[in-house]
Amino acid sequence: MRRILEGSLLYRLLTAAAGWIDRQWQKSVLARLFTPPRKERGGTGVLAALARKAHGGLCRGFEAVRLDRALEGSVTQRAYFWVALAAFWGPILPTMAVLALALLAFGSLFLVYGKHRERRAVHTPLTKWILLFAGVELGSTLLSVTMRESMRTGLLTAAFTLFALTVPDVCRERRELDRLLGLMVTAGSLVALWGLAQAVIGVEGNLVWIDETNFSDITLRVWSTLENPNVLSEYLLLIIPLAAAGVYTAKSRRGKIASGLGAAVMLLCLVLTWSRGGWLGLAIGAALFLVLMDRRFIPLGLIGAVGLLAILPDSIMTRLLSVGNMADSSTSYRVYIWMACLDMLKDYWLSGFGTGVAAFQAIYPHYSFNAVFAPHSHNLFLQVFCENGILGILALLGCFCSAALCLGRTVTAAKDKRTKVQAAALMASVAGFAAQSMTDHSFYNFRVVLMFWTVVGAAAALYALVTKEARE
Repeated sequence: MRRILEGSLLYRLLTAAAGWIDRQWQKSVLARLFTPPRKERGGTGVLAALARKAHGGLCRGFEAVRLDRALEGSVTQRAYFWVALAAFWGPILPTMAVLALALLAFGSLFLVYGKHRERRAVHTPLTKWILLFAGVELGSTLLSVTMRESMRTGLLTAAFTLFALTVPDVCRERRELDRLLGLMVTAGSLVALWGLAQAVIGVEGNLVWIDETNFSDITLRVWSTLENPNVLSEYLLLIIPLAAAGVYTAKSRRGKIASGLGAAVMLLCLVLTWSRGGWLGLAIGAALFLVLMDRRFIPLGLIGAVGLLAILPDSIMTRLLSVGNMADSSTSYRVYIWMACLDMLKDYWLSGFGTGVAAFQAIYPHYSFNAVFAPHSHNLFLQVFCENGILGILALLGCFCSAALCLGRTVTAAKDKRTKVQAAALMASVAGFAAQSMTDHSFYNFRVVLMFWTVVGAAAALYALVTKEARE
């Protein structure tokens, strides 16, 4: 059978096409862009110098009051433990409980640095962009047209953004990063199981989420622990690629089976959210993952996509084909909001009007079309632009692009398949999330904000580990 397949005209055409694509890629600017630089600076800039001076002062203060001895062996210094707790419970506990865990992680790292003079912070190309975005969020809070109401949103977003810096700091060994990713996959599987239970039990959902005129066959959109089907799909997009990667990277057969089952449960739960943006993000993430693993998947993927469309159930096909249909209330609703946001940017492009729902609702009614009510823009990038101005959107895009470059370089520099798979999976997570963010304000739910920045932190951690291995 294999000889027949390899001798067929279709196989030769696909092989030739894949080879041509591979040769063009090797010659492209993008290939050179994703090639690791010959020498990584490793934290020699102004930020690193300031951090070292602050660290020295902190250690002297600890030594002066003998706090370094008092904390010997204390659980408060187990920073990895608190970071892992926040990453695991992030999608499950209420927002303020998750914030408490994140603050404990920050506090624990503070104590670790105060006690250990020899410890050095982990710097990656992502560090400055994360700091910039968090700083812009805080600045937008202070300059908001509704400063008091914006305070909670700005502080939470900044805190959860800075959480990304804790991940590479505590994951200084591969086993620590592997364990953290495994915990995130376990939590994602539990969240998805609860979503499936909602579908089986037939709980009553919010009818606002369903367009009964165009989709009368959809009776329930699951939301699990995350309050909204679209929010649930955003979270699942971050975790599904990690579970899929675990099928390869897990060291035991039991781990591989658990990762595969987790991925399957989360995929089914994502389908039951009926989120078209989530499905689009999944398709883009999966395509990117396969291409990063082997560019010969490009022509095969196109054929597979056509075949998949032929066998999808009518209900899913109808939902997919409604994208761009202005008769669909969800589509027309978003388009009118985006038009209003573009008008708002003509006046607020420089500094924005401030972070949070209150600031948006104070300004939006003056620009809305057909008196369409909206709590936010239903587009993360438009939302950040409107709230934080030009500096905010540049900082966010810098985070996305820097994460993509770090992961792309990790894929090309990886000496083993396991590292390449993890990097490709993290890239798929970020890309899928970015795709859905074009259709929704994916930072609206703070727990999803934390999980996104945890994934970004994991990308920085993997990049730092690979760079360290290359130097050694």
